Amino acid sequence: MFSPEIITLAAEVLEMARNKGCHLAAAESCTGGLIMGALTEIAGSSDVVDRGFVTYTNRAKMEVLGVDGKIIKAHGAVSAECAKAMAAGALKASAATFAVSVTGVAGPGGGTIEKPVGLVHMAIAGRDGRVQHEKHLFGETGRDRVREATVIAALKLFRKNI
Repeated sequence: MFSPEIITLAAEVLEMARNKGCHLAAAESCTGGLIMGALTEIAGSSDVVDRGFVTYTNRAKMEVLGVDGKIIKAHGAVSAECAKAMAAGALKASAATFAVSVTGVAGPGGGTIEKPVGLVHMAIAGRDGRVQHEKHLFGETGRDRVREATVIAALKLFRKNI
């Protein structure tokens, strides 16, 4: 189901989290649950994975993760501000040590000059109070490739912060 690269990264993230006693959560929009899918593809992941949130609509981001509607109105759902709020909301709504979030334009449509297809904002929030944001421009490589690249980048973001 997942590429060897994703499986390897997921296994590394789980092992690192396990060794440090961490638990993980994800708030996903453009990936629709693929990050948690990759982590739970690995047997024994239940000792590390806490929960995942698929918040595809703005309403879901607000209701499930507590993203302030003013953030979405001012910056849009595909923004650094929204990604940070999603990660913080997932952390608050879970027992995780770290929560990653992703929001972007996977395509093939939906892009604009300001927010082109392939743009993904992601963030990670930790119980220690840190919140880190990354902006990725994966380009118009196709919906599957944008989503796959997003999963890889999110797993690497977990790996960097655990």
